[in-house]
Amino acid sequence: MSDRHTQHKALIAPLRAAMYDFDESAVRDALAQVTAPDALFRLCHPFGDSTGSEAFYDLAYKGLLDACPDLERRDYIVMAGPDEFGADWVGCGGYYTGTFTGPWLDIPPTGHQVTMRFHEFYRFENDRIVEMQALWDIPEVMMQARAWPMAPSLGREWHVPGPATQDGLVPGPYDADKGRATCQHIVDMLEHLKKHPSQGGPEAMEMERFWHPRMNWYGPSGIGTGRGYAGFRNWHQIPFLNGMPDRGQYVDDITYHFFGDGDYAAVTGWPNMIQTVTHDGWMGIAPSGKRITMRSLDFWRLENGRIRENWVLVDLLDAYAQLGVDVFARLREFNKARNLGRIETQDGMS
Repeated sequence: MSDRHTQHKALIAPLRAAMYDFDESAVRDALAQVTAPDALFRLCHPFGDSTGSEAFYDLAYKGLLDACPDLERRDYIVMAGPDEFGADWVGCGGYYTGTFTGPWLDIPPTGHQVTMRFHEFYRFENDRIVEMQALWDIPEVMMQARAWPMAPSLGREWHVPGPATQDGLVPGPYDADKGRATCQHIVDMLEHLKKHPSQGGPEAMEMERFWHPRMNWYGPSGIGTGRGYAGFRNWHQIPFLNGMPDRGQYVDDITYHFFGDGDYAAVTGWPNMIQTVTHDGWMGIAPSGKRITMRSLDFWRLENGRIRENWVLVDLLDAYAQLGVDVFARLREFNKARNLGRIETQDGMS
């Protein structure tokens, strides 16, 4: 008999398969089979929370499938493990893709293939999902539609790849000791990151101890990717700390869920950051002096004992909303002269 974490990955496999060849009835059935009747689904802005698989499907997937009739899901990370509180999680990272032929969330269709990254975390009890925490990189779709309503990214915007080692679908059996060690490396790294700047300069973070010099930090659309220590600092950390220097000071008001599986570790939390936008502001948003919460759902991959890759999604749309910026209203203003009708394309196969 397999261990429970390997079993949980097996239980979610039919849902992933149904979403690969996306069919509404098959996905509804697979969701119903693997979730508890009162499962709580927490999805990024503007979707919010829903209860039960039927309500979640209608909220999240119905419009997306209408916009991309050939929708499919591709996972490049599937890992599992227990968090520090003893709860069991499965973490999935990948992207949804399809031909964008109809409007979605007022984003104009392109008639071309579109991709949207996801990080989705599922908490299991008694072999059923009882909670999901998920971020979809909706700003990535806005960029591909050339409908971007926010400030330019500092980092590199591209189609973020899966693991360089192509081993993100972590097989069983679950190795508790290795998972625990990988997770502890990440926790220790984050504790050192928080030492800067209150306890010293960049040296306080001990980057070389925790991170590979050829690291890739794959941030969300709107921030972008940074490579190496300099890329991470210049395109993410320095602007982040300049705008929100009090980050990491409100740990008693948030909850993290860390878990590890082989060379992979993950964190989820709803929210898992609190900070105040001050000084020079952040991402083109003027400083408001307002304290906001943030949802950041991450995966890390260790290579020879150091972090080589870090996939990060942040609910930027929710952060903007808390600061009084309605990104979707701006989207409509920027693109109100564009045609939002359906684009009819031949399938090219016949």
